[in-house]
Amino acid sequence: MTELSMKKELEALKIENQLLKELLSQFPQAIDHSSIHFSHQTEKMMENQLHHNNGRKMDFSITSDMFEVAESILYEILDHVPHHIVFTDKNGIISLCNLQAARDLKVEQRDVIGKHIRELLKLPDEKIIILETARTGTEVVNKEVLDRNYGIINTRIIYDADGSIKRVIGTFQFLNRFKDAEKQALAGRIAAGIAHEIRNPLTTVRGYLQFLQGSVDNEISDLFESLLIPEIDRANKIISDFLRIAKPTKTKKEFFQVEKFFNDHLANFLNSEALLYNGSINYDISPDSASRFLEGDSDELIQVFINLFRNSLEANQDQRLSIQINVKLVENWLRISFRDNGKGINPSILPYIFDPFFTTKDEGTGLGLSVSRKIIENHHGIMEVDSSKEGTIFTILLPVEK
Repeated sequence: MTELSMKKELEALKIENQLLKELLSQFPQAIDHSSIHFSHQTEKMMENQLHHNNGRKMDFSITSDMFEVAESILYEILDHVPHHIVFTDKNGIISLCNLQAARDLKVEQRDVIGKHIRELLKLPDEKIIILETARTGTEVVNKEVLDRNYGIINTRIIYDADGSIKRVIGTFQFLNRFKDAEKQALAGRIAAGIAHEIRNPLTTVRGYLQFLQGSVDNEISDLFESLLIPEIDRANKIISDFLRIAKPTKTKKEFFQVEKFFNDHLANFLNSEALLYNGSINYDISPDSASRFLEGDSDELIQVFINLFRNSLEANQDQRLSIQINVKLVENWLRISFRDNGKGINPSILPYIFDPFFTTKDEGTGLGLSVSRKIIENHHGIMEVDSSKEGTIFTILLPVEK
């Protein structure tokens, strides 16, 4: 290669280096004097290597100072990556641990820097893939890992100028949450199967009790009517409600107008209940939402509001019950607020009220709100709750059609 062509290639490398400096200046962390030193080092290294190798192209190694600067810049970027990223030296000492890894492994980022990776992973050395890569010099690609944590790991090696290992980079796609969700889904399917098998003999027993009523004396017949059959019906209802949560169900598809649903269908059910218990219900339906249409099963949605009403009624024993239902259009969503004037829900139990079988009532099953939320989710909606001493607000978002 001629001296002229070497100068042209060197000039091209300098331009590329300048572009890289401009790119680095866009990072959240400002470029300081050490970063400028880093760029000068890079230019000098490129020039020296071109001269010493007669202009032949070769790979550039990274010096210690340069890599430390790079790591400090990468920290803020890698903290936004939703997977685990850990840098270690050839001995397994951690030099970088991103925020997601620290969170999932329940450690403080600053506490693990300078520690051995076994202290982060809580595993013996022979099971740590990063140490295996450092020991063998062989990178790992998309390897499934199942030990204390479950996921997919990749490793990469960065070499020093003398050819030794400078860093081993491990990236880990943390899949514990998916594994736990799969376990819960399996447990739900098993529980649903058991519940279904229990319901079948209960139905048979109820039928025989009704059949025997006419052939026993009045006292036993009254016992069947007042205690045994109602208790079987109660058990059947609990099982039916549980199955609605545990098993996927197909929602009946029909279109119905928002105003007609609230003022005609829902009002017929709730107003009579409110009158019975000396309560009041007010509806406020915005004009832009009144003419829109909902798609789904109107009977199931009515059941949701009946469950909310009964919860409000049971929680409001000290004063006259007042319910306010507001309906508004928010873009392509119908926002329904169901507000009562009760004493509110204790903040310590608020996160659990949608859990199946969670109840604070002596005779409750703890399935009403779970079933309600499941119905809303089956309608591709969202159900949330907020509570204070002035009362509780259930907010429901449902997709609407024009």
